[in-house]
Amino acid sequence: LYNQNISGSFGQYLLNLLQLVRAAQYAQKIYDNKASKLRPTQEDKDFTPKLSTNPLIISILEHKGLQTMLKIHKIQERISEDNSRILYNDFAKTDTYKDYLAKPDNSLTEHRQALLEFYKTCLSNDTFNDIMEDNFISWVDDKSLVVGAIKKTIKSLPTSADFFSEFQPSDETVKEFGEELLKAVFENDEECREIIEPTLKNWDADRVAIIDMILLKMALCELLMFPTIPTKVTLNEFVEISKLYSTPKSKDFINGILDRLLKMLEKDGKIVKTGRGLIEE
Repeated sequence: LYNQNISGSFGQYLLNLLQLVRAAQYAQKIYDNKASKLRPTQEDKDFTPKLSTNPLIISILEHKGLQTMLKIHKIQERISEDNSRILYNDFAKTDTYKDYLAKPDNSLTEHRQALLEFYKTCLSNDTFNDIMEDNFISWVDDKSLVVGAIKKTIKSLPTSADFFSEFQPSDETVKEFGEELLKAVFENDEECREIIEPTLKNWDADRVAIIDMILLKMALCELLMFPTIPTKVTLNEFVEISKLYSTPKSKDFINGILDRLLKMLEKDGKIVKTGRGLIEE
């Protein structure tokens, strides 16, 4: 079940990405329809399919590695033109889209912002969420994680690098690391909480956001039970995760607590690193 959920999360990431692209490409169909009119209005003449030619969209479409992943996971067959039309039309009503079209020359930042706003509109659309739930039963549970990954991807585009690879689970990550870490957190849940509580100072443990407490417990287990992972890697990793999946202030909270935890554990001689874990990156 764990392996299925990990694989499913990556599938959701791919479907989110491709659905966004296909909905953006619908702008070209609108343009073609307007251009074929015998008596086009001035509004028809002024329309531009720039959403479909957005450089970030082009970067996704031209990425051969990603296209291979989409075929392997059979994502294309889950997309319909009707749904893409609904999503496009929903965004087309917004002032954000109208302002985007009205500007003759958009900067890369503006192209990126338009795509982020388009994705935000999709996320609040019932059709989009129905698509995800119909294809992945765990969408409601995984949504925040997938959304964070998509936003990170959009902010990294355009690029020729394999931007999707960091969200693609490897066998080592899933079996040797992921399962062991989850098992460690589950089996040592109360002990982890007892170690973390003294570092919270004025915070009541019950008031800490659930996702933040989970991240702290995971980081603690990684520090104590994974000797080949450098401490700095663990700290940086979980601060970055908090940026993606928790509240805006969580990164500072997580960073502060982990710093206190590390100092406390090192003082007590509980941090033992070997091999790669001794490397200070």
